[in-house]
Amino acid sequence: MKITSDDETLAENKVLILYILEKANKALTNDVLYKIVLEAVNMNYFYFQQFILDLINVGYVFSFQKEEQTLYSITDSGKRTLDLTLDLLPGIIKLKADTNLKPILDTAEEEQSIVAEYTPLSENNYTIVCKVVENNETVFEVKTFAGSREQAKDIVDNWQNNASEIYPKILEILTTKKDEK
Repeated sequence: MKITSDDETLAENKVLILYILEKANKALTNDVLYKIVLEAVNMNYFYFQQFILDLINVGYVFSFQKEEQTLYSITDSGKRTLDLTLDLLPGIIKLKADTNLKPILDTAEEEQSIVAEYTPLSENNYTIVCKVVENNETVFEVKTFAGSREQAKDIVDNWQNNASEIYPKILEILTTKKDEK
């Protein structure tokens, strides 16, 4: 696909983005939105970014930062425009978007529910942040330090593989009164 292709293709791709944001019924991250678009049509990432920017500039899409991620949602103006232009989107593309929307959203929520990352402060000092995220809200976060890259990586890997066991234990420790032990 060329960005200089006919106006109908450009409009179709923008309508597709609006359609997906409307169907999702919630704000989507850039990565999730792009994955859903790719399941419906073959679109270059840079063109996708340009289409998003165009939609933001005309007020059809609203973008905002949350937890160090950019999220996109459709505006009321975008919804009205979608109602007027939905006929531009071929049925097969709508079907592909509809078919893949829920599985991709479900997978994205599972992937985002356990987050762990480390940041070097110096050669032998790392900060590690481990989180549990539900519905784009951080419900639990712990920050700690490690004395080596290996230790930082071990903590991150352990959290990502065992958070379902570690998280309840930490909560139990935090909520148990000293005299109950």
